[in-house]
Amino acid sequence: MRTALDRVRDAVGGSDLLDLLGRRLPGADLTTLLLEVLRLRAARRAPAEVLKRYREDRFVAPAAVPFHRLRRVEDAVLASLPAGVEPITLAPLAPLGTHSVVAGVPQNNVVSTVRGTEVAADPTNGLALAAAHRRSTSDAGDVRLAAVQRVVRAQRFAAAPAHFSLFALVSAGRDTGNLAFERRHAAEQLRVWTDAMRALGAARTRVTLTTFEPGYAAVAAAVREVLSGRSDVEVVDDPARARGRGYYTGFCFKLYLAVDGEPFEVGDGGFVDWTRKLLGNRKERLLTSGIGIDRVALALP
Repeated sequence: MRTALDRVRDAVGGSDLLDLLGRRLPGADLTTLLLEVLRLRAARRAPAEVLKRYREDRFVAPAAVPFHRLRRVEDAVLASLPAGVEPITLAPLAPLGTHSVVAGVPQNNVVSTVRGTEVAADPTNGLALAAAHRRSTSDAGDVRLAAVQRVVRAQRFAAAPAHFSLFALVSAGRDTGNLAFERRHAAEQLRVWTDAMRALGAARTRVTLTTFEPGYAAVAAAVREVLSGRSDVEVVDDPARARGRGYYTGFCFKLYLAVDGEPFEVGDGGFVDWTRKLLGNRKERLLTSGIGIDRVALALP
């Protein structure tokens, strides 16, 4: 079947041009060429066309959730961060390949730019880069970072906006044996999220735990211990979970709130191998998690 790429490639000179632009032309030269192409296209656009695009393009429409409701969720999570977790302000852009090379997300699912960058699609990726940089430049010990970021996803989801806010946590460090790093940081991150949901007035937060390797049952046990006695938190096992396999390693979890009596997913997290790959060290460990600020704001009164 002839694809849209086949049609465009034939119209502009065939596969040789695509190979030149994609592989052989130096990055700086490609940027120069594409910037001029966009300058020419922008110069032809009338103000009325800009307004028309604003009305029609899902990537540029304002958020549907009121600002004050988003800010309320952000403030609750910030207030729940323990000492030693540093909130940082991430750039809205990341190096080209951040999501596909490091996290395995298809490149077409992110918005790439002509300057060798891409629009942030998940703050955990940006936080992972920051954590890896800190781990590589000093004897930092465990690095615990947090960030709120408005992100853009290029793929279409049913009834989901193209951009939304995520609050993310990452914990990076070195394997010290006996899953000590994993147990400590999984318990800490889930305590942050459940504390924030309680502060926001959630009557009940459901946490589902999945272990991909038998040894990680100790991580799940550590989470259960730190959340035990919480009448506002329900912790259940989800051994049949399929989504996330191959993305997370060892252990992952989900967070749900109730909407009209039904579970409504608001958060997700687990261990990933990103700092291992970034630093080339098999001893590096990284736990990432995040909640959808817009989703929490919609789920709670």
